[in-house]
Amino acid sequence: MSMTKTTLAERDGLPDALRVLLADFPRAGWDGHPHFAGLVAFWLDRHLMFRQLLDALRSDAEQVLDAGLDPQTHRVRLSRLGGMLVQQLHGHHQIEDHHYFPVLTRLEPRLARGFDLLDGDHQALDGLLDRFTRRANAALSATDQVGRLRSELQTLERLIGRHLEDEEDLIVPVILKHGPHRLG
Repeated sequence: MSMTKTTLAERDGLPDALRVLLADFPRAGWDGHPHFAGLVAFWLDRHLMFRQLLDALRSDAEQVLDAGLDPQTHRVRLSRLGGMLVQQLHGHHQIEDHHYFPVLTRLEPRLARGFDLLDGDHQALDGLLDRFTRRANAALSATDQVGRLRSELQTLERLIGRHLEDEEDLIVPVILKHGPHRLG
């Protein structure tokens, strides 16, 4: 990967210099590692929940556009699932930015640039979540706005997916190496 493509919208993975621990702790072995249960499993479950919420929101929008989902049912689901996505992502990012990233940076100073990169993602995602909220509110008011919402969800799904994968590739190996007890 080019070292200049580090913004969330541009990159297609972490730079090799930030993947150094992933070589020692490949994804295929994560769930068998003694430090996986507990914090890592919980954290990955949260990421799975975000992916599932995005998939459900996009699928619902597509079903409305294909006349396979009643607009009123869509509005109820969009309000509930969209609100959950935004609220939970903001809370998740705050905990990472204010607690986990600083601790992980102290454990692996050579990866500090990676935690800065992830923090930058969170800044970018704040803007995207705000735009999603505006699109969702428009779709709640007018069914003819669901196509724009679907487009927004496709972008959000791609960028959040990129962020979650990169975050996992950087953070999970650090926790597996040092143990969850070191995170406080």
